[in-house]
Amino acid sequence: MAMPDSTPVRRRGSLERPQGRIAYEVTGAGRPIVFAHGLGGNHASWWQQVAYFAPSYTCVTFAHRGFYPSSAIAGGPDPNAYAEDLAALIDHLGLGEVCLVAQSMGGWTAIEYALRPEARLAALVLAASTGTIDPARLWRQPHERDRLARWQADSNATGRELWRRGIHIACGARMAREQPALHLIYRHIDEINAPIDKEALRARLLAARTRAPADLAAIACPTLLISGAEDIVMPPFAADAMAAALPRAEVAHIAEAGHSAYFERAQVFNATVADFLARCGWPSLEREPCLESNA
Repeated sequence: MAMPDSTPVRRRGSLERPQGRIAYEVTGAGRPIVFAHGLGGNHASWWQQVAYFAPSYTCVTFAHRGFYPSSAIAGGPDPNAYAEDLAALIDHLGLGEVCLVAQSMGGWTAIEYALRPEARLAALVLAASTGTIDPARLWRQPHERDRLARWQADSNATGRELWRRGIHIACGARMAREQPALHLIYRHIDEINAPIDKEALRARLLAARTRAPADLAAIACPTLLISGAEDIVMPPFAADAMAAALPRAEVAHIAEAGHSAYFERAQVFNATVADFLARCGWPSLEREPCLESNA
């Protein structure tokens, strides 16, 4: 593996918002990629993506409101404020048009930001997320509902067994078995946010799924939807259903990956996003990146 000529410059900061501050990091230089993490993460979740993209792009990671090291919020964060926080952060950093990469819970942030009239999106990547789209309207046909019900029953049973074995469902059995160090790192990052009532926040996220799939027609930028083929949190076939409602969508299914393909199969995930950006006219990576996992 080629070694970098120098380490990309990294700076940390915070943005004051109602109810507290939003912590962020900016690494590298070039066109900006903003990363929005999931329920089990924070800004540190994207360590493999920042190391890969920062030699050629500006990588912005942040912790959603209520997630460490952003300010704790009494009663937990309201996901309805996520998109406004993101818009304020993009303005604060003067980023202009960005590529937004969102994982799971970050999809709530991304879709709502993308639908804002003032959104500045050059490209959008949604990984393992339907965000604020109402799943009852995403799958209307009886055969689609049957497929979803079968997947849900199997996933619920698998999830109960994973929790019994001490395996995080956002990682899955394969990551725990094949890459135990990654599974441990994921658990450590998740546990940093132990003070958050995750079940209460999950209920708020589910309650916010009110949009019709037809609303996605207003997202004009190129969009890449990524799924993990072994995901038991979000149906892998949700990516195809979302793509059907988006004007300029592509789908990538990553084999042998669970809900957190960006974490478990970073090399494949990163290359998939890099190829997508190249098709969107973004500059190619200048050199082989450093510090990437062998996942």
